[in-house]
Amino acid sequence: MTDQPILVPILGDQLTRTLASLRGRTKDDTVILMMEVWDEATYVKHHKQKIVLLFSAMRHFADELREAGWTVDYVKLTDEENSGSFTGEVARAIERHDPREVHITEASEWRVQQAIEEWPGKFACTVEIMPDDRFLCSHAEFQEWADGRKHLTMEHFYREMRRKTGLLMTDDGKPKGGDWNYDKDNREPPKGEMDAPPAPNFEPDDITREVIELVEEKFADHFGNLDSFEWPVTSDEAARAADAFFAERIEKFGPYQDAMVHGSDDLFHSMLSTSINCGLLDPLELCERAEQAYEDGKAPLNSVEGFIRQIIGWREYIRGFYWLHMPDLETANELEATRPLPEFFWTGATDMRCLSDCIRSTHNNAHAHHIQRLMVVGNFCLLAGIDPREVQDWYLAVYADAYQWVELPNVSSMILYADGGKLATKPYAASGNYINKMSDYCKECSYSVSKKTGEGACPFNPLYWHFMDRHRDRLESNHRIGRIFATWDRMGDEKKRDYLESAEKVLDSLEPASKGWARNEN
Repeated sequence: MTDQPILVPILGDQLTRTLASLRGRTKDDTVILMMEVWDEATYVKHHKQKIVLLFSAMRHFADELREAGWTVDYVKLTDEENSGSFTGEVARAIERHDPREVHITEASEWRVQQAIEEWPGKFACTVEIMPDDRFLCSHAEFQEWADGRKHLTMEHFYREMRRKTGLLMTDDGKPKGGDWNYDKDNREPPKGEMDAPPAPNFEPDDITREVIELVEEKFADHFGNLDSFEWPVTSDEAARAADAFFAERIEKFGPYQDAMVHGSDDLFHSMLSTSINCGLLDPLELCERAEQAYEDGKAPLNSVEGFIRQIIGWREYIRGFYWLHMPDLETANELEATRPLPEFFWTGATDMRCLSDCIRSTHNNAHAHHIQRLMVVGNFCLLAGIDPREVQDWYLAVYADAYQWVELPNVSSMILYADGGKLATKPYAASGNYINKMSDYCKECSYSVSKKTGEGACPFNPLYWHFMDRHRDRLESNHRIGRIFATWDRMGDEKKRDYLESAEKVLDSLEPASKGWARNEN
């Protein structure tokens, strides 16, 4: 080791051997710094499984680096001198190692990046901040694409990413199969038993069990349980999870990606987002594997295109949108929603079978698939007018794959329409009919989805019209939903009154969440 090495801090979602700040470094002049810090575990009170996932994955990654010959300075949460913050730990590491430079890959989250950008003024040595090129589209490229566009339509961006990568493209620059998007073929409701093969589970090893004990002790008041922790925590385990998806579930992933079945938490979903978002899997390699499955006749085009669109389309678009609109996106509240988050979001104690099941899966697994998040949990938050900041905190806290860059645009813009339509062309509001069509939730629910108002009516039904009525001034001119108000106007006064009064009863029954679930109350 040279007298003055390069110090390379690696964050918890940067567990990638080809990270920009590691490329070009040699093992004899580099010290890698990894840090478990209190600030990151508690700025929202993350799900216990999320903390275990990241701490365990970090510890395994550090061991892999050491075995490969790297010098790793690893600071555990319980280390006596742990300052509790990234900046504090980098400062301490600079004192220990006297580096000539600090090289770090840019952070994925706004608040962390703001702290990193202060480092050159805080530390005596040079600080070099490198772009995170694990994403296909840089901040500058997204800004260039967005400049001058009235609407930032994801579909247009997605086509650019298809052209850039060549994924599912013919030699003459056309989309394979003739269409860019096969979403129309990917909206099948659940049928019969479904018989989806289970996603692989990974038994906790000694490192993970040690982290589980740590989290149970230090984060006992956080949401979730650890009895069923089985997430992949190494690149090898993540690769096995990917193998299982491509071998067993991608064929039916497309048609049933929007389907919801009570008690079936995985269905045909890949369950790879946790590994992608912390760096254990390369998203482009996964897309290439999906394309190969299509070329080999092992998966239909609609499933493969849907999978690829979620990654190089939606994931890349959401990241670009986040950085384009921060920090204002965090406080956006176009619909002036102020209702507190209900207590049942933390306890699951609701007679609405759909919400109860989604929250159960979230509590037990730190996971619910995208339609459960959008059209059940999110739809309720939108219709009930829940405060965007409280909803953001909830989504960020409870899901193992949630980081602010991906959570905030999905929640604020897609789910809550809080940005006034910069991302979504309409609010994704729906009555109970949508949930009934795409799930089996309504069959044994305490509420009747066919009953529109009054005692026993599905709460989504009156809440839908209450939402439309109170936001008519904003939404009536929207070309995608404006015609809905013609239906409302054809209703008689008594029917309208029944809808609004039934909705008010639902809203009045919502018990606000007690303090301290999502954030520590000082």
